[in-house]
Amino acid sequence: MSNILYHKNTAFGKLYLFFYKIFRGVSAPTRHLLSTFALSIIAMLGVESVRNNHRGFLARATEKSLNAFYHALSYAKADHTRFVKQLVSETLRAIPERLSTHPVFLCVDDTLIEKYGKHFENVSTLFDHASHSGSGYLNGHCFVSLTLSVPVTGPSGKSRFLSCPLAYRMWVKEQPDGTHKSKLDLAAEMIRQAMPAIGDGRTVIVLCDSWYAKATMFSLTKEFKNLDLICNARIDTAMYAPAPERTGKRGRPRLHGDRVSPSDFKLTDRKIGDYYLGHRRVLTNLMKGTVLEAFVTSADKEGGARRLFLSTIPASGLQLFCADYEKAPINQTGSGQFEFLPYMLYSVRWNGTEVGYYEQKTFWSLRKYMLRSRNGIERMLNVINLAYTGMKLLPYIDADLSSFRDASPQEVRSTIGRQIREQVFIASFGKGGEVNINSPLFFKWLDYNSYGKETAA
Repeated sequence: MSNILYHKNTAFGKLYLFFYKIFRGVSAPTRHLLSTFALSIIAMLGVESVRNNHRGFLARATEKSLNAFYHALSYAKADHTRFVKQLVSETLRAIPERLSTHPVFLCVDDTLIEKYGKHFENVSTLFDHASHSGSGYLNGHCFVSLTLSVPVTGPSGKSRFLSCPLAYRMWVKEQPDGTHKSKLDLAAEMIRQAMPAIGDGRTVIVLCDSWYAKATMFSLTKEFKNLDLICNARIDTAMYAPAPERTGKRGRPRLHGDRVSPSDFKLTDRKIGDYYLGHRRVLTNLMKGTVLEAFVTSADKEGGARRLFLSTIPASGLQLFCADYEKAPINQTGSGQFEFLPYMLYSVRWNGTEVGYYEQKTFWSLRKYMLRSRNGIERMLNVINLAYTGMKLLPYIDADLSSFRDASPQEVRSTIGRQIREQVFIASFGKGGEVNINSPLFFKWLDYNSYGKETAA
């Protein structure tokens, strides 16, 4: 059975090798268990429970017990840093040579998952600003996520951004040892884990909302020379005009110019997309001594509410062929709008985080975990995330799956999952005692139907 299923040309074998490569830094038995569990998520179209996946798939695909998978998920020692680095390396393989100078994006965000009951470790009462249930509070967990978005070529030949979630980290209000890591600290740690795998030869831009627009995040741009930041910022952020030139008179020179208000920005005469835009170069206390690009948007030019965006990189520092991209607003950045390109790139964050959260929670059982320990919950979410990312990434790095580049991860999972189930059925059928007395030709038939080209992924 092992020779049949794990052949590199089968759907089972291809995905197993992909997952096995990601799970570095753990023992070979644990690596095998985590890889086959990720396969079960694809074959079973989700995770109702570890027991359900074991009964429906793992018991036939492996000879490992249910407790072995519980142990691998909850107790086995694993270096999550190496998982992130390897997944980053695999994602960068999707970038074609012609887009190698384009920037890549690290999208930071957090999400809440509601749980019923108090038996989950570190479960707490959390405020949900997006709740529509009549109460702004829920009982559950908060997870910080990091997503890598890279430029790829779509089926039409135009460029697009492929967003691959890298990892989840659970945020807790209080650690058992009295220490505490904020969501900002967790996000910064995850970025530091990903940057060595990206290297210093690419421009990397962090995208985040106003909650993460703090000095901690801006300081990372000084830690890594090729790292920049584009963020939504609080509208009351203190901004100042750049310092005026020195006059030569005695006395201490001014550190910055006059205070700048969002209402001081001159907006465009017509809307760009859905908003009027304004742009100025400013100084802030978020990154003292560094001039930032500030953008203000408003749906009403005369007096509507305004939003503020900050960027550490100007449009002139971006090597991007805007007209080559499929979707607005990036492909609408003409010569008269080029100065607003950093603001346009902020739209990458939506597909990088919000669409991913929706798909994983709705179709990939992200909120259905039943493990109780923090380590088990974190690892379960990261295995689910890896299965999801694999379905998005493989069509761009595996020529046999290139026809799925326009398909959703759910469509890819459905097709490959069916192939995996068929291959496991054929392989497990060959284990029957009565088959052993049959001709060797029967086993040749099993081999052919298990990893023949017509059934391979």
